[in-house]
Amino acid sequence: MAKIKNVIIIIGGKMSLISVNNLTFGYYGSYNNIFEDVSFNIDTDWKLGLIGRNGKGKTTFLKLLQGKYEYKGTILKNVDIDYFPFEITNKNRMSIEIINEIAPNANDWEIIKELNLLNTDTEILYRNFNLLSGGEQVKILLISLFLKGNNFLLIDEPTNHLDIDARNNLAKFLEKKKGFIVVSHDRNFLDKIVNHIIAINNTNIEIIQGNFSTWKENKDKQDNFEIMQNEKLQKDINRLSIASKNSAKWSYEAEKAKSKKVNPETTIDKGYIGHKASKIMKSSKVMEERTQKAIDEKSNLLRNIDRNEPLKMIPLQSNKNQLIFANNLQIKYNEQEIFKPISFDIKNGDRVAIVGKNGIGKSSILKLILGNKIKYDGEFKLANELKVSYVSQSTEELNGNLKKFVQDYKIDESIFKAMLVKMGLSKSDFDKNIQDMSEGQKKKILIAKSISEQANIYIWDEPLNYIDILTRIQIEEAILNYEPTLIFVEHDEIFIKKVATKIITLEKGF
Repeated sequence: MAKIKNVIIIIGGKMSLISVNNLTFGYYGSYNNIFEDVSFNIDTDWKLGLIGRNGKGKTTFLKLLQGKYEYKGTILKNVDIDYFPFEITNKNRMSIEIINEIAPNANDWEIIKELNLLNTDTEILYRNFNLLSGGEQVKILLISLFLKGNNFLLIDEPTNHLDIDARNNLAKFLEKKKGFIVVSHDRNFLDKIVNHIIAINNTNIEIIQGNFSTWKENKDKQDNFEIMQNEKLQKDINRLSIASKNSAKWSYEAEKAKSKKVNPETTIDKGYIGHKASKIMKSSKVMEERTQKAIDEKSNLLRNIDRNEPLKMIPLQSNKNQLIFANNLQIKYNEQEIFKPISFDIKNGDRVAIVGKNGIGKSSILKLILGNKIKYDGEFKLANELKVSYVSQSTEELNGNLKKFVQDYKIDESIFKAMLVKMGLSKSDFDKNIQDMSEGQKKKILIAKSISEQANIYIWDEPLNYIDILTRIQIEEAILNYEPTLIFVEHDEIFIKKVATKIITLEKGF
């Protein structure tokens, strides 16, 4: 991992209340530091979005602000800090008990008010927290965070597992609040709520005023300028190198001419030759200096450019055009229908997004397609002998190292690892235990496995949870390029808009 050595601040304004000075940190046993001599200031009235590739140190930075790790340098702050998500020691309790533990001064009416802001039924309070869906658990913890007090908030990936409505409701809440750093890979969400961006790049941290789109526009302009400047300098280096070689060759020939025995009748002005040779040697020295300066300038370019190398997919075309058919389909939980009847068909090349509130049965439809025993009413047909590639919502079952993972799933190791490198994993990550990787890196393993497989249908259940923005763009481009048959559940509105050719919307049936 490249060291983060400095910070670029493109802002002006008030005196900051959180001051980071010469921060240096690296994990024990790691060869490189993650941060080295990093200094910058944050005004606690700002609403900051923290972005960067998975594994770049976003969560580590939030932990450092909390004082969770030992580090060199200083972090000065005159505010109390709360971190989301909270650590829950006993999840086998009713949700209301967990809220009361985190925010003991909250009144019942305040809890209900926050539930309404997140468009959530009050019955969730009296269900076992451990049995809630991922999105429902996130909502309970967010409510606890909002009710705890007016501290400076560090909010680490709150949008994971939240449905589109819940994300929009959370955005509305945070729009009215000031004083937080939020880690999120949802571009639409960041654009709505932040007024500053902290970007952890390959070699530095930059802070700019504006939202994600502002940062992306500035980043694209800077990248394009550096690419053009790099090409210009390379041409200059090549031209100067050729000129320098020609000068050296002429000087060598001139020296030979000075020492060569000549016919007495021939007149050679050795003084002139010596003068000209000296002049060319000086010119050659100047060209060498200009070449070295151009090389030095060139070495300072392109260091923070993330080259989004294209991902490759290997979709298979089925000889049957209609792969899935459903008519008045309803899935049941405890003999009760959970959504209104739906009818749809999926053909070769369709890319279908299934959308709806948390807990309404989106994942159940995917499991039905996968062949799980799911009770349903209506008509449902699936073409025979389809090869299916699946990305699950959870990464909990991942363990061991990548070598074992490749063997267990019988995938092409070279293609699989090539996809991981393109998505930002380093070759040193290949030796890690998967359980020690970040959630984003784990999810990339599942996606790399899927796109390395030949399949008639790709079924992805919330594939983008924890996935950084640059990788999301790579995945979008691969899907648009290779046009696989894809059925997916996702809450990233930009991703859905770019990728989906059909949308199935689930609505409550009771």
